[in-house]
Amino acid sequence: MSSEIAPPVSVDAGDPPAVKIDGVAKSFSGTVALEPVWLKIRRGEFLTLLGPSGCGKTTLLNLIAGFLEADAGELFIGDELVTQVPPHKREIGIVFQNYALFPHMNVAQNVAYGLRTRRVSRAETRQRVREALDLVKLGDFADRRPRQLSGGQQQRVALARALVIRPRVLLLDEPFSALDRNLRTAMQVELKEIQSRLGLTTVFVTHDQSEALSMSDRIAVMSRGRIRQIGSPSEIYDRPQSRFVSTFVGDANLFAADLLGRDAGAASLDVGGTRTSLATYQDECPAPGPVTLVVRPEQCALTAAGEPGTVPATVALSVYQGSYAELYLDCPAAEGGRAMLRVPASEALAAGTTVGIRLPDTGPAVFAREDEGAAA
Repeated sequence: MSSEIAPPVSVDAGDPPAVKIDGVAKSFSGTVALEPVWLKIRRGEFLTLLGPSGCGKTTLLNLIAGFLEADAGELFIGDELVTQVPPHKREIGIVFQNYALFPHMNVAQNVAYGLRTRRVSRAETRQRVREALDLVKLGDFADRRPRQLSGGQQQRVALARALVIRPRVLLLDEPFSALDRNLRTAMQVELKEIQSRLGLTTVFVTHDQSEALSMSDRIAVMSRGRIRQIGSPSEIYDRPQSRFVSTFVGDANLFAADLLGRDAGAASLDVGGTRTSLATYQDECPAPGPVTLVVRPEQCALTAAGEPGTVPATVALSVYQGSYAELYLDCPAAEGGRAMLRVPASEALAAGTTVGIRLPDTGPAVFAREDEGAAA
């Protein structure tokens, strides 16, 4: 795992990357959109660029596609330097957020468009279009116009159009954002199955953390034009390297604490007057002093009020979520005065109930209060 923007992300020896980005940067009218990025994307990998709006993820995708010209750095697809190569010569398949289908063409004509511009023979075009539509389960829809299709079907047509050219890399820019929740989940599964079956190198842009966690081989979390951390979904969720990553990916409780010291990997903390010692996964901790303790909701346990070693809190709101309930707690030790725990729905408590929060012995992280990663 590599964090921040320093080069490089390792690739297995003897396995050249499908995409290599060496110090690529971009500004618009003097405003930095993307600070220099070094990144290697493995062949057949599903890599997600995850971050809030304006973080630089779409800029990076457009630089890979060739729609933008880099101000600095070099970009390779396979072993070919493509920094100055126009988009149509990079052999990249792209699915846009709005699908960008031609309304005057039927489904087959939309899918065949990229092949026609490449002067592929009619016989081969017909065969490849049929194969692409069968792959996305639209073999019976070839003669329909886009307006006759549902949102999910239009998304499949856009995907078939990107796949039919047999791209070296597939780029997807928030392709599911216009779909309802159930359809979105179904399309995520379908896309991942197709990508895995084809072994296709894929770069996926999203601001949806659950989408990134469920689909990716690796995630690059971005903010303010920088890659803050790169790793597998479990690494990003379980071992965030900054306060920003820990709060952007998944839910997190933030406790204002004083780090008293660290001995043999265990950090001694004062959390709102509660003394505790816990093992963090971090190789390095901040210097003793004010810190933010980051704890996932599932790492905390709810206890009766006044239990020794627990952080006092009061139930403010209970939100039913089916098999479990989310308890929002007024907690003076938490930043912003609020913490959240999940409990079985049958164990939900009424507002006003006083409780204790038991912090875990291992698993959390501590970051300096002034951690630069706290800002998006």
